[in-house]
Amino acid sequence: MPLPTRPLLVRGAEAETLGAGADTTTLLLDAHHTGSALNAVRTRLSPGTAGPPPHYHRRAPETFFLLDGALDVLVDEEVVALAAGDVLLVPAGAVHAWATPADAPADVLIAKSPATDRFDYFRIADRVRRGLEDPQRILDTRERFDNHFTVSTVWKEHLVAAGHPAPLVAFPAGSGR
Repeated sequence: MPLPTRPLLVRGAEAETLGAGADTTTLLLDAHHTGSALNAVRTRLSPGTAGPPPHYHRRAPETFFLLDGALDVLVDEEVVALAAGDVLLVPAGAVHAWATPADAPADVLIAKSPATDRFDYFRIADRVRRGLEDPQRILDTRERFDNHFTVSTVWKEHLVAAGHPAPLVAFPAGSGR
């Protein structure tokens, strides 16, 4: 895919938004829009909400820019607390997951570069959250979307200590590394 040679504008109000209420993901840029240079989504999470289970990407780092609120991010064996304005680059291959603390929401821009088309991953995950799709579908697409799920004792202990409910989707222990 060639890199864009003209400006590319995505109006937030016109972008596809998944989820409901205070927990949404807005699909902004995918690889086919940017010549595989970048993909980006904006995710809003209510207080005490966990994102996906621990996972890693083999091919690309992932950047988290916290626009507002607070976000706890697992990076390998450490949990990093982000505040509004913080930027965190998670290297390719690093296990990561994220959740909001019990008392704060998050508004975060998440970008990967180089990019692969991932909008369909977010659509599948949204259907899983709504009970319309079997979680196995996400596991079946792990190579396509470069999402490799694993188990993290550090993250599990952090979520319990922070009072998070059990995860919405529990992936098999052997689904990652």
